[in-house]
Amino acid sequence: MYTSQNGDAPFKNQRMAVFADVQNMFYSARNNYYDSRLDYDKLLAAVLKGRPLVRAIAYLVETEEVDQSGFKYLLKSIGWEVRTKQLKIRPDGSTKGDWDMGIAIDAISISHKIDTVALVSGDGDFTALVNHLKASGVRVEVYSFERNTASELINSATDYYPIDESFLRRK
Repeated sequence: MYTSQNGDAPFKNQRMAVFADVQNMFYSARNNYYDSRLDYDKLLAAVLKGRPLVRAIAYLVETEEVDQSGFKYLLKSIGWEVRTKQLKIRPDGSTKGDWDMGIAIDAISISHKIDTVALVSGDGDFTALVNHLKASGVRVEVYSFERNTASELINSATDYYPIDESFLRRK
């Protein structure tokens, strides 16, 4: 991790975009730290480190059984845009509900307007996206729970920052 003595990033003027894979973070927090949730306000402040924010987008998959309206309101009130989609149930009963393509398209679409992407996910499927963004001249910082992060994603990032208990809040 690169920080100066006062804790500011050396890339202080770099324009930031933050993309949070909420489902990945939800299950990682739940599996690593019983009954905990990621504090998205604290996370956003830590990711930005005083750098200018262009966009912060949280991607959620919704189900009819779970009311996420309060969580969506909280995210919006602290500066996140919220994108949602419904969980799809296939004819065989299996489910599909991820935002991988949406996150990739959004990150590539905004890459010419930013200097750094912060990807909040441990999903190794994003390795190709990270490599593409870096080849385009964009710095890519990955933030995730280390135990639930693909090693190839960590290795492909410009910088990797593990999320620990200090970023959690208990239910």
